[in-house]
Amino acid sequence: MGRKDDLERYREVGEAKRQDLAEFIQYGDLGNSRPDEIKIPIKIVDLPAFVYDPRDLGGVGQGQGGTPGVGDPVGEPQPGDGDGDGDESGDPGEEGGEHEYYEMDPEEFARELDEELGLDLDPKGKKVIEEKEGDYTDITRTGPASTLDFERLFKQGLKRTLAMDFDESYVEEALRVNGWGPATVFEWARGERIPVSRAWIEDAYESIPESERSRWSSIEEMNENVERESTATRIRRDGIDEIPLRREDERYRFPEIVEERERNVVVVNIRDVSGSMREAKRELVERTFTPLDWYLTGKYDNAEFVYIAHDADAWEVEREEFFGIRSGGGTRISSAYELAAEILEEAYPWSDWNRYVFAAGDSENSSNDTDDRVIPLMESIPANLHAYVETQPSGNAINATHASEVESHFADDSNVAVAYVQGPEDVVNAIYTILSTEEDT
Repeated sequence: MGRKDDLERYREVGEAKRQDLAEFIQYGDLGNSRPDEIKIPIKIVDLPAFVYDPRDLGGVGQGQGGTPGVGDPVGEPQPGDGDGDGDESGDPGEEGGEHEYYEMDPEEFARELDEELGLDLDPKGKKVIEEKEGDYTDITRTGPASTLDFERLFKQGLKRTLAMDFDESYVEEALRVNGWGPATVFEWARGERIPVSRAWIEDAYESIPESERSRWSSIEEMNENVERESTATRIRRDGIDEIPLRREDERYRFPEIVEERERNVVVVNIRDVSGSMREAKRELVERTFTPLDWYLTGKYDNAEFVYIAHDADAWEVEREEFFGIRSGGGTRISSAYELAAEILEEAYPWSDWNRYVFAAGDSENSSNDTDDRVIPLMESIPANLHAYVETQPSGNAINATHASEVESHFADDSNVAVAYVQGPEDVVNAIYTILSTEEDT
């Protein structure tokens, strides 16, 4: 089976689930990806390999390396195959190195991580970039003829017609009750909730011959012999000749104004670079922060990142330096939050930007700095989410108390997350802890 077939199988698996992103985040090579392009190595997938049948020993030559053993794969992995640690400069097969990766943009990565972790984070729009016309759902009394809501006008006229309709023949028969005149019939009609005017009754009375004005001895006799016809029955039989349309019923539609808001986000990544942050701890920071950067890039229209390194003092660095830099100094975490507050205040106002402040380290901090400085600074920096990730591969050191102090203080706050990472297997849980806290807020 060739490399192209292997890739095709990977893509088929990817269509179903895009493979297990957790495995890639925990153990994959994150360094081959860029902020706008995530490259997931094919080696993450358990691809098939040819093995030798014990009956076929010696049937395939291995050059000068001798005869392979039973169950050995054909050929040794070569640099660039995607199954070893070689670089991409090798030239295995005809297809080239591009087949070693499944490429995602941040939007797809965010969707797949949402599915993988069961999240549904809804980014918030902050900055108004445009006001545009929405649906024509608002109503006014004036406007151009083209926006006249004729359907509404017709309905108002129809309602008025129905409200004013009555059985004329029935009322005329009441005028034929012995001793009843227009005044008596008008009072009777009001009691029966018949919407007839006094003028109409008087005109109808004048049109009835005098000999017919005593047809019924009483109104009770009339009701026994004359059935009142409903409006619905008459309309079904005769229809409606006209609907009176009145100017006072005219309404004009105009569009509601919809604010289009740009979903801006700034992510401040803070990392302890003091002497205690050795390589294993630095790698855990990278494994946690890098997918978070990809995820938020995919979720927001415009994402910017600030990287702050600190020992006893803090300074801003480029992303390329952030995960590898190391110092021999002590630790004062508050220095990073002081710098973060300055940068956010100057360049990323809370009214326009969603803010995430993520910090990571081994939880070792100078005496009283967490309670006296860091926690008050976290409380003073408005943000969608503050998070601290403790990276202690060997478990908590005696003086590694920063994370627990922050967690204890903000136990009832919905926008502060604390996660603990002792190894790569904890990274996905840490990411879930952080993102699910933001989802809850």
